[in-house]
Amino acid sequence: MKMKVYFIGGKGGVGKSTTASAFAVMCAREGKRTLLVSTDPAHNTGDLFQVKKVKGTTQVAPNLDLIEIDSDQEAITYMAQVKQNIKGLVKVTMLEEVHRQLDLAGKSPGAAEAAVFDKMTSILLEDSKDYDAVVFDTAPTGHTLRLLLLPEFMGVWMDGLLEKRKKVQDNYTQLLYDGETREDPIYDVLQARRQKFSKVRELIINKEKVTYMMVLNPERLPILETASAVNTLKEHGISVSKIIVNKVIPEDVEGSFMRNRKEAERPYLEEIKQMFKDTDKVYVPMFDHDIATRDGLEEYSRFLETVKLQNV
Repeated sequence: MKMKVYFIGGKGGVGKSTTASAFAVMCAREGKRTLLVSTDPAHNTGDLFQVKKVKGTTQVAPNLDLIEIDSDQEAITYMAQVKQNIKGLVKVTMLEEVHRQLDLAGKSPGAAEAAVFDKMTSILLEDSKDYDAVVFDTAPTGHTLRLLLLPEFMGVWMDGLLEKRKKVQDNYTQLLYDGETREDPIYDVLQARRQKFSKVRELIINKEKVTYMMVLNPERLPILETASAVNTLKEHGISVSKIIVNKVIPEDVEGSFMRNRKEAERPYLEEIKQMFKDTDKVYVPMFDHDIATRDGLEEYSRFLETVKLQNV
C-alpha cells in the first residue's frame, strides 16, 4: 500500500471536522490524490465544502474526493449482504424466519456501528488503492474508540465462532459421513471475514502507514477526554502522534473580556504541555471569523502547512 491513512478525532465541538477537511485540502493541494471520509453520523463535511448532497464518492475539489458514510444505509446494505451469504445454506422453509431475525438484528444497538466499520474496512482495503492519502474525519471520541478497537475485539469473537463451527462440523461429518471431510461454506465465510479483520488490525497499528491525530480545545473537558482516549488507544497498540490544540486565543487580544479569557486559558495550555509532553503538539490560533467556506478551509490548510503538518 503506497497510500497513507490519517485518523483525526476528538471531542464533539472542538473543530475536528474543520481540521480534518483543512488537512485533506492541504494534501490535495500538494498533488496527492486524497479521499476524505466522514464516519460521524452528524455529517457536516459536505457543508464545509458547500456541497448540498454527498452521494457515494463525490469530488469536492481538485485531487479531493469526499465520502460521508450513512450508517443507516450501510446497515441495510450490510444485512442484505448477510442474507446473500446465507442463501443456499438455509432450508427454504426456514428462510423467511431467518430473514425476519436478521431484520430485527439490523435495528439492534451496535448494528449501525458494525455496518460503518464494514464500510470503513472496504475503504481501507479496497477503495484506498486509488489514493495517496485517506483522511478520516471521525465521530466524537467514544464512537471513534469503539470503531478503532473493533478489529481487535471482532477478531477474538470470530476466533470463538470459528472454533465452535469447526467442532459442530467435525461432529456432523463423524455422525453422517463416517469422518469423511466435507466442505463447510459457513466456515469459509467466517474464515474470510476473520482474515479481513486481521488485515485491518495490522494496518491500523502500522505506524508507517497510519497516523492518529487528536483535536482538542484548551478547556478542561476536552483535555480530560483526550487524555483518556490517548491512554485507551495506547493500551491496544495504537499511538497518537499529534495533538492539535485548536482555537488558542492570540496574545495580542484587546478588550477586558478577551484578556480575561486568555488568562483563564493559560493554565489549560500548561496542562496540555505537561499531560501530553511525549506527543508532538500543534497550536492553532482562534481565527477572527468562522471557517465555513472553501476560502476558510484554504486559509486553515495553509496555516497547517506553515506548522509542517504536511510532514506527518
